[in-house]
Amino acid sequence: MQTGREAIQALFDGRQADHVPIHDNVWTDAARKWVGQGMPAREDGSPCDVLDHLGLDIVTCGGGIDWQPKRGVAEVLDETDEWSVVRNGAGAALKWWKHRSGTPEHIDFEMTSREVWERDYRPLLVDFDPGRVGDTAAAAAALAHRREQGKWAAYGSVHVWETMRSSMGDYTMYIALETDPDWIHDFCRVYTDLYLKSYEILIAEAGPPDGVWMSEDLGYRDRLFCRPETLAELIFPYYAEMVSFFHGHDVPVILHSCGYQEPMLPLAVEAGFDGLNPMEVKAGNDVFAFAEKYGDDLVFIGGLDARILECGDRERTRDGILEFMDGMRARGARFVYGSDHSLSTNIDYEDLLAGLEVYRGHRAN
Repeated sequence: MQTGREAIQALFDGRQADHVPIHDNVWTDAARKWVGQGMPAREDGSPCDVLDHLGLDIVTCGGGIDWQPKRGVAEVLDETDEWSVVRNGAGAALKWWKHRSGTPEHIDFEMTSREVWERDYRPLLVDFDPGRVGDTAAAAAALAHRREQGKWAAYGSVHVWETMRSSMGDYTMYIALETDPDWIHDFCRVYTDLYLKSYEILIAEAGPPDGVWMSEDLGYRDRLFCRPETLAELIFPYYAEMVSFFHGHDVPVILHSCGYQEPMLPLAVEAGFDGLNPMEVKAGNDVFAFAEKYGDDLVFIGGLDARILECGDRERTRDGILEFMDGMRARGARFVYGSDHSLSTNIDYEDLLAGLEVYRGHRAN
């Protein structure tokens, strides 16, 4: 049987593999819960390497670029035993759980106008600091280690949409998308240049990865966050530039976008993306329809309704997994098995293992 790396590379080369590889994201809280239910732990009681333990085939080995204008800033504004409000180097005050996984609550943002951007933040980004790239030696070592294990070793980071949202907040960003497109273009130009320079250094010093994740959540339930026309004008040209850069190094690019995806898929294909993840069913996505329409263009990573894994009914879980895998195969899809979002605390450890056994018994092509 091919290694996971070989199987995934075959998919991105436009071929079917000899088996369906596997990928997923595991909540830290879920891993801690599973330790209490029998999953192996390290000597200090923390969870073992979940990627290795579950036999997952994709691992991120670097690429977390330090994008915040003011590097190293983390000003604690308020805190309790359970949470803290921290202002970051982009001027955003965010409320984070201390002992739980989750996205932060937006509290306050300083970047409320183009004037503030140009005066306080833009100058800190245009004069590039190579330190933003991080530890390239560690990235090189991680690539070598994971490839030796037969895993598909990737880099991954956010790009202009998530950077913008984390800097301006939702209100300022959405107003600016409609009323000040020149500011949006300037923001995206500055940050695309930063990401391009960072990845040039990372690839030169650590080597090219097997692929790249671009994590940009563009939708919520049944809708995108903005019109596809707005994305086409203001956002996707910068995605296309990044994708072209990676393709110049023979590296495929996966667009990770939580929420509803369907209206932006033509833009993703036009921009040159090679893969799509995670295709949330509960947000309104129909992965079978995606496979029928875009199967020649995209590798699909994920797409199994996570509620099937969370239901606690082994028979229902088995039926759901087989329906998903058989349905993707029937459509000739190049796909990587995995949930449509992540493995959460709603899954018990024994149920997780039972689901994996169903997948393994049905993965051979």
